[in-house]
Amino acid sequence: MDTPPELEAAVDDRDDVTITKREYGDEQVIAVDFGPTGAKPSLDVVDGTAIVVVDGQQFEFDVPAGASDVTVNDGILTITN
Repeated sequence: MDTPPELEAAVDDRDDVTITKREYGDEQVIAVDFGPTGAKPSLDVVDGTAIVVVDGQQFEFDVPAGASDVTVNDGILTITN
């Protein structure tokens, strides 16, 4: 599973956002840490598009094919397959 290019482009110019990709056996996880914004990200998934709003900024990206879960927990967006 690849990191959605729209998500990479949206956070590319921000030094406080970190995207990490991990593999655990058969499971792949993409984690996006929005840094110390003080605001908790919110997440909506509509028709295969994820919409994340954090600290007044909105990020939209297509949920990767094969993703089984897209969640936000403790300020970290996680995409799992």
